[in-house]
Amino acid sequence: MARIISVHSFRGGTGKSNISANLAAVYAMRGARVGVIDTDIQSPGIHVIFGLGEEEIAYSLNDYLWGRCSIEQTACDVSASLEGRCKGAVYLIPSSVNVADIARVLHDGYDINLLSDGFRALIEGLELDVLIIDTHPGLNEETLLSIAVSSALLVVMRPDYQDYQGTALTVEVARELEVPKMLLVINKVPASFDAGQIRSTVERTYNCPVAGVIMHSDEMMTLASQGIFVVRYPGHPVVAEFNRMADALSG
Repeated sequence: MARIISVHSFRGGTGKSNISANLAAVYAMRGARVGVIDTDIQSPGIHVIFGLGEEEIAYSLNDYLWGRCSIEQTACDVSASLEGRCKGAVYLIPSSVNVADIARVLHDGYDINLLSDGFRALIEGLELDVLIIDTHPGLNEETLLSIAVSSALLVVMRPDYQDYQGTALTVEVARELEVPKMLLVINKVPASFDAGQIRSTVERTYNCPVAGVIMHSDEMMTLASQGIFVVRYPGHPVVAEFNRMADALSG
């Protein structure tokens, strides 16, 4: 049975997509067949991290939701983005970056029940070990569905008071939905902070384990989403955090 992992944040700009991409890479480098689905249809972007150009996308998640293709037809094999270190496979299901498609979603919406059907079809059709869902920030219908069907939920937050409040709401909702496993990751932590102290503070605040504390990294900022961090900087301390997160989510 494949694990479904939702990576979510209450606000945008937390680094959620970067974390999703790097987790996918960690699992694939360990030999897993991994699917990554961009359900942030209103503001897609994870395809950039995998180096997937718009011209390479024959079908997007939008096309599936509008009945133009099967969900399997939207899957792009991005294993090459791991630069020869992929022992398994990575398939990305991108959302459309076409302005008209985004406008249509905002105006007309879509049948969200197709999402859960699509998740199952991807797992079966691509024989996935892990399906990572890069969710839309905040709490809306499709996000709640993604969380509800997940084996594990990773909530991404920054050490920021607005994030603290939003994360509290997310954690409460996830508990209502009885997610089997919920973990937190604190991202973009300034170097002046003590990682151990912020971990213990957050765990006490939400009564929820912290899977990783990702300190600010000049190397990650310089990479600027133009590649996968765990591939480019394998010996970096941040990569150790990604590996710990992967272990915690799959344990």
